[in-house]
Amino acid sequence: MDHRRTYPGLVEHVPPPDGTRRAAVLVALFPDGDDVRVVLTKRPLTMPTHAGHLAFPGGRADPEDTDEVATALREAHEEMGIEPSSVEVIGFLPSIHTVQFALWVVPVVGLIGPDPVLVPSDREVDKVLLPTLAELSRPEAWRSELWNGRHIWFYELDGEILWGATAMMVRQLLGLSS
Repeated sequence: MDHRRTYPGLVEHVPPPDGTRRAAVLVALFPDGDDVRVVLTKRPLTMPTHAGHLAFPGGRADPEDTDEVATALREAHEEMGIEPSSVEVIGFLPSIHTVQFALWVVPVVGLIGPDPVLVPSDREVDKVLLPTLAELSRPEAWRSELWNGRHIWFYELDGEILWGATAMMVRQLLGLSS
């Protein structure tokens, strides 16, 4: 199956430059009727970074991680109980270099089965959000602001605000303009 037709933002994986601090997230997708849902989390306010933000499960690479896929799968298992063997990696979104934390973040896109069993970590997840791609694809629901010469996108989701790097990744997945 050509997943690029379904998910226009998929790209070939480009490894982060040597010596760069690395992180990865899992953009976990699962079927729900005629639509597809994506797994997002709200990080607790007690987290040292990105407290209260909506995010994909993910985090910094550990020394034992063989690559960015291993990092994304490990983090998704730690944060949401998603079994690595249940994920079919179908591609990547463009990597993002975060200036604030000097991290090279690789979004790994993976399919998980219908009706996944999600077990959120009390320490790393305050809330689980499972929006459909159809819901997120509505251009009129998005707004942007200019911050330091850059467009930052925002989307209200279940009383929370999706914004920043995660919003950019969602828009890339859907093929919406940046």
